[in-house]
This record gives sequence, structure tokens and C-alpha cells, in this order.
Amino acid sequence: MEYVFLALLVALMIVALTSGFPVAFSLPGSAILAIGLAALAGYLFVGDIDAYFVVDGPSEWINAGVTNYRSLYWTVERDTLIAIPLFVFMGIMLQRSKIAEDLLVTMAKLFGPIPGGLGISVVFVGALLAATTGIVGATVIAMGLISLPAMLRNRYSPSLACGAICASGTLGQIIPPSIVLIILADQLSSAADQASAARQQDYRESTGEFTMPSELDIVSASAGDMFMGALAPGLILVGLYMAYILVVALINPKSAPPVHRDAAFDRAFAVRVLLTLAPPLTLIFVVLGSIISGVATVNQAGAIGAVGAMIMGSYRLAEGRARAYWPALLAVASLLELAVVTQVFHINVRLIETQHDVLGLILALIGAAGLVTAALWAAIRAYRIDDTLSGVMLETAKTTSMVFIILIGAAMLTSAFRGFGGEALVKDYLTGLPGGFWTQFLVVMLVIFLLGFFLDFIEIAVVVVPIVAPILLADPEANITAVWFGVMVGLNIQTSFLTPPFGFALFYLRGVAPKVVKTLAIYKGAVAFIALQLVGLTIAGMYPSLVNYLPARISLTGETAPPPINPKLQACLQDYVFDYYDANETALRQAARTARGIDLAILPAHDRQQLRDSFDAVEATFERVAAVRAATAALTAFNPEYKPLHAEVRRIKRELRRLERRLAALNTERSRLSRQLNPDNHRLGELDQAVIAARDARQALERRIPEQWETQRQHYRTLRDQETQAIRRYRQTVDGAYAPLPVLAQTIAQAERLAALTAQIEALRRVVETQAGQASTAAIKAVERAVGELEGADNITSALAKARRALKNAEQPKRDQARRHYETALAQWGAEIRWRSQAAQSVLPGLQAYQAALRGSIGLRLQPRLTDDQADYVAACQSTHKDLSLYF
Repeated sequence: MEYVFLALLVALMIVALTSGFPVAFSLPGSAILAIGLAALAGYLFVGDIDAYFVVDGPSEWINAGVTNYRSLYWTVERDTLIAIPLFVFMGIMLQRSKIAEDLLVTMAKLFGPIPGGLGISVVFVGALLAATTGIVGATVIAMGLISLPAMLRNRYSPSLACGAICASGTLGQIIPPSIVLIILADQLSSAADQASAARQQDYRESTGEFTMPSELDIVSASAGDMFMGALAPGLILVGLYMAYILVVALINPKSAPPVHRDAAFDRAFAVRVLLTLAPPLTLIFVVLGSIISGVATVNQAGAIGAVGAMIMGSYRLAEGRARAYWPALLAVASLLELAVVTQVFHINVRLIETQHDVLGLILALIGAAGLVTAALWAAIRAYRIDDTLSGVMLETAKTTSMVFIILIGAAMLTSAFRGFGGEALVKDYLTGLPGGFWTQFLVVMLVIFLLGFFLDFIEIAVVVVPIVAPILLADPEANITAVWFGVMVGLNIQTSFLTPPFGFALFYLRGVAPKVVKTLAIYKGAVAFIALQLVGLTIAGMYPSLVNYLPARISLTGETAPPPINPKLQACLQDYVFDYYDANETALRQAARTARGIDLAILPAHDRQQLRDSFDAVEATFERVAAVRAATAALTAFNPEYKPLHAEVRRIKRELRRLERRLAALNTERSRLSRQLNPDNHRLGELDQAVIAARDARQALERRIPEQWETQRQHYRTLRDQETQAIRRYRQTVDGAYAPLPVLAQTIAQAERLAALTAQIEALRRVVETQAGQASTAAIKAVERAVGELEGADNITSALAKARRALKNAEQPKRDQARRHYETALAQWGAEIRWRSQAAQSVLPGLQAYQAALRGSIGLRLQPRLTDDQADYVAACQSTHKDLSLYF
């Protein structure tokens, strides 16, 4: 019965959307009607309003709606959506100030003389506007009003001209910053959490272990990751569009002839091109560059873009007037001044100690004041000239409100869909498809593509993605990243702007195109570019590193980069160092032999033994590497035989779990029905028969599990355990080889710092002899803290602490005991200075050379962060998807 209301929910949504009812009300309205009818039917026919719900009843659905509302607006951790109004403001401001128009006109003059030049200029400007405005309607209308008449006057094919304009206008959906990518990142963040929980449950059910290794978990996505992941595919689309127009122009010159420019390409024209291109390119560089470099989050970059667009728009609006460029020049000068100040001074308000610090703060405040003044000046000018600022803010509020209302409505619809069992139905259908993950993925992509003929990108992103994303992300077979899936969906739903009959880019162009351009020509022109978008989608699907590499690279080199010992990096780091060992084994062995020749007699016995163990560990490393490779080779050789069996049994066990859920639902319904005063005996009989049939099906499935399964599974686990143990022994060996080196080197190098405390330690003699209680405690503690900051001085601080405790009682201090502990500390202090000072001359140079030889290989796991070359290797390694299904 639940599926009846599920079908009703879908039917109501389709009817509402196809009838032209606003999306913002169609989605929640369909959910409210379906939920209300199901609750009413349950109350009238069964006496229970929750009777026709699988997961949540009406009250739980209302609670879920309130939770979703609060999470959109009030959850601090979920701040991704804050960037939407900022980037919308940025785009509308640039469009209203006619900077987009300047770009189109100038680029058309620059590219016009080459075959297909006008079309290529449209694509180029479309890419620039995508990276600055990101608003499809504004871009298509602007290019349609300016470029289309020029292209038609120069005898361009109407279909090619219309296709180029429409397709270029949609680039704003995939080239960052993009509202679509922000919405997808928001949806995928919760989807990744659900997928992680599902994968952990799958791991428990498959292995019997309660804790899943973190390296098997889902790789989630932030808005910044989505921006970086979409950059390369977006540029590939730009290249495909340009290449297509150029090829068409070369094959059929009449369809895209060159446009000869009467005026010369002189210095004045070059200056005009520079002034037109430099500000938008600078804004793109600042916005995206701040995200890539880790200087700013997506929200902060959006604020930078909004202020930058307002300053750019102010001088364009005031073009030809006196002091038109003054706000922009003030902003640039202030930024340069701040850049210089931050390089010369360390600005920290809480750490101001000297006049130098005060001067740096004053200069920084002057630069900040100049930047604020420039922004306010630009805002006032934009407000006064044609009331531009008011119009931009109004449009920003409208667009942002529309997006957020749709998000809330979609959350209500998704909750209702889950409440009627729709998510379980979709999951059962997808996981039941033959061919595994890739069949499921292709089906989802096909459905999204077909939905693009009828639905807008926002509806697809907020309705379809939350349902299918957790299912696909949880599958360990492909182990896709959320970034890759989000970019693939973004590329796919980008076609929704071009696919008839409801392609919005087609409608936008139709509204501004001259009557001589037929609607059929617009549709015909869009077909070729839809095909190119599908080609770009295929390229991104076949080469996931195009999407995954840049986010991974930025993550590994940013301020919050994980250390090399992070579990998720170990597989790739192991490949890296094993290759290094193959090329440098002789050099590493020689480094250990050279270090053995150091005279270690001056070192304490413990440190001396640790160094000798380190030398032995270096020699043993290569045996450990051989053991790991042998265990991995044995496992790899067994996998082709085991994997088909594993896949078959996994499929059978999925069917068994599905039957278990079916049995639980039948038993629940039977129990609920049997508790009624006048139960429907006919329905009870049907339920009994269904339970018997489900149990028989379960037994039949259990008999289908191959007899050799347990034996093969145990053999696989044995091989896997052998590999795991070999890797663990290898890691213990290399960590043991390197771990003592930086500690000992720092201990020796701090001999001068320890000697500098001579006066403080000797001054404690008077404290021990004459003071007690709080006075002695404070004095000794101060020295304890100073000595405790040094490496390897625990014996000194321990003796001082004992002396302090002996003097704690002011009335009856244990003076003799305190004196003995102090003398012990003094003797240890002198011994430490002597051996460290001598070791700094005889041991430290050789020790540092030995440490440097091991740092990038044997000691790599214990470094604070990866080098750029190591980050490149690991990012490239992690950017490909690896099958993890055998772990489950």
C-alpha cells in the first residue's frame, strides 16, 4: 500500500511541474498532499496514521522538515550555501555594468579574422563570463543581443551561431564559481555521510568486524573541492566547443567565414584589449586562486568576488566621467600596501610587544581603511548611477530566495519519498541490476540526462542526487569520490539547458533572437553541442584523475594538509617509497654504513643503543619490502580466481538481506493487523502465505551459495592477513629506523640553550637553602618550565620536581631531601651539557647527514608534511578509483 502513495507522490510532482506550477511550491506541495492522504487513509481504514509509511510517519516527517529547515539556515558547520548570494551578486553586478558586453565586442574584433573567429570569441567570452558571472540567463541574453546579429551579418550559419551562443552560455554551470556546484556540494555532503554509514554497516555484515579502517571510508566533497574538480572538465568543454567551430569553419567556410577588420591591430587596440581582459581575468585569478592556494574558503572567495565586481562595475558605470577609476586605483593601492606590510611585519593584535609591531598594525589598518573606502565609494557610485546597486541586490535576493525555497521543498519531498519506501525501492532496483556499479551509474546518468529534457538543473540536483548519491557512493566496487560523482552530475545536468523542449538557454535566445532565426535552427544548433557535452562527460568518466587530481593536490599541500602518517595516504606512499628503494637502495645502505662509523662513545647508553637499532633497521628494511611484495603478489595472483566467486556471493547475500527486510515488514504488518479488534482474516492469510514464500525464497538463495565459498573466503583472508602483517612489520621497521634521529639531533643541538640556563639553575641553590612553601614552588617551577622545553632533559626536571615537593610544606620543609634532589639535578645538568657539547662536534654532523639521507624515504611517514613532489605523486595515485569490494 505504501507504494501506491509513492506513485501518487511522483504523479502529483509530475503534474504540478508540467502544468507550469512554480517549482518552489510544486515540490513541497506534492509531499504535503501525499503525506496527508496517506495519513488520512491510515486513520480511516486501519486506525493508525503511520500504517502506510515504511520509515517515517507524518510526525517524523514534520520533524525532518523542521530539521532540514534549521540545517539550511542555522547549522554553523553547513555554511556552504552562504556562497550562493555572494556569487549571484558578483555575476549580476558584472552583467548590469556591461563588462560582459565589453568582453564580447572586444573579443569579436580580436578573433574575427580567423576562420570561425566570431564563434570562437563567443566561446572564449562565454568561458570568461562563466568564471565571473555564472548566470546562464544573463550570459545567453547578453551574447544573443550582441553577438548573434554580428554573426548573422557576417553570413554565419544560424544554427551554428545559435548553438555556440547557447552552449557557451551554459558553461557557467560547470566552470567555477558555479551555483550548481555549490548546491551539489551541499547535497553530496549529507549523501556522503549516509553512504559512509551504509558502507560501515556493509563492512560489519560482511566481515563481522565492528570498526572499518578509515582508508576504506568515503571521500566527501566541499564546495572548494567541487570547484577545483570541475575546472579541468570545464576547460575541456571549452576546447571541444572551439575545436568544433574551427573544424566546421575549415570544412565548410561558408558556415563560419572570417571577418576582416578594417582598422589595424595597433597599440591603441592592444591597450583596449588589455583594459577589457585584465580586470575580469584578475578577478577570476583572485577568486579561484585564493581557493586553490588555501588563502580563502569558498565563502570568503565569494565575498572577495562580490566586492571586486562592485569596484569593477563602478568604474564601468562611470566611464567617461572624471575620477572614474579612482575607487579601483585606491583598492589596488591598498591591496599592494597590505601585501607589502604582511611580508615585512607579522601582524597579530594579541602579540604586540614592540614599536615595530605597533607600526605594522598601523600600516595594516591604513591599508584596510583604504580598501573599505574604495568599496564604499564604489557602492555609493553604483547606487547613484541608474540605481544599479538596488537592482542588483533585488535580483540577488530573488535568485537566492528561489534557490533556498527549492532546497527546502526538495528536502520535504525527499523525506516523503523515503517515508513511502522509495529510497529502498530505488536501491533494490539499482543493486539488482546485472553488471555491478557501472551499470547502476550508467542508468542513473541516463535518467538524469532524460530528466534534463523536462526539469531544471536545480530540481535534478536537489531531488535526484540525494536519492541516488548515497547508493552509488557506498558501493566499494568503484569506490568513487563524491567530487567525481558531483562533477559528472554537473556535466550531465548542464545539458538540461540545451535539451528541448524545455531547455532554458534555448528559450533565452529565442526571446532575443531576430525573427529571421527560426526556432528549429536554434534546436538544430544545440544538438551538436549536446553531443560535445556528452563527449566531455565521457572523457571525465574515463579519466577520473582529470577531476580528482587538483582537489587532492590542494588538500595535500594546503595549510591543513594531513601528515604523511595519515592512514588514507599509506597505500600511495608505499608505492612511492618502494619505487625510491629500487632506485636508491645502495645509497641508503651506504648511508647506514657511514653512520655506523661515527664514534658514539660520548652518547648515553640508551641513545647509543637506539642508533645501533636504527642502523640494523635500515638494513632490514629491504627484507621487509621484499616480504610485502611477496605477500601482495600472492594475494594478487589469487584475486582473479576469487573475485567472481566473491561477487556472486555478495549478490546472493544482498538478495538475502532484501528478503530479511521483506520478512520483517510482513511480520510487522501482520502483528499490527492481528492487534485490531476485528482483523481482516483474508489479509492475515495473504500475509501468512507471503511469509512462507519469503522463507522458501531465502532457503533457496542460501542453497545457491557455492560450497567452496567458505574455503576460498578463508584462504583469501589468510592471504590478506599475511599482507597486512608484512606491511605492519615494514612500517614498524622504518619508523623505528628514523624515529630516534630527529629527537637525538634536537637534543644535541640544544646544548647551548641548556647552558644558557646555568644562572637560573645555580640560583636555585639559595631557594633550596632558605625558602619553602609557595615562594620556593614558584621559583623552582619557573626553572622546570624552562628546562622542560628542551628535548631529553626529563631527568633534570624530574629531580627538580622532587626538590620542589620536598619544600612544599612551608612549616616543615624537608630541607635535606630537597638539597639531595637539587644536587642530583645539578649533576645531571652538568653531565647533559658536557656530553651534548662534545656530541655537537663529533656526532651531530654525521647524524644530520644520516637523517637527511633517510628523510624522504625510510623516514617519510614521520615527516610533518609532504614535499611538493611527493604530494604530486600521492595526488595522482589517489585520483584514480580503486576497487575495494574484496574488503567487504
